Amino acid sequence: MSGEMSGWEERDGALWRSFTFADFSEAFGFLTRVAFAAEKADHHPEFTSVWNRVDFRLTSHDAGGVTPRDHALAAVISGLAGESEA
Repeated sequence: MSGEMSGWEERDGALWRSFTFADFSEAFGFLTRVAFAAEKADHHPEFTSVWNRVDFRLTSHDAGGVTPRDHALAAVISGLAGESEA
């Protein structure tokens, strides 16, 4: 996928994105939903969570960079945040 998905930036061999929520509980709930979806996809993103913000870095380490699996998980993450990639 050469074009960037809405809100996601491809740099340094990974997809990057930050999501901001109303508070810690909302951010943590979102991250929990992402964790279940990522586990089901057998793809485990790098993330940080600080109060109301969750930052993601998606890459397929075994492939040495961004793959269609990363783009698929990015789309799932965006969907869980209430966005549509249509």
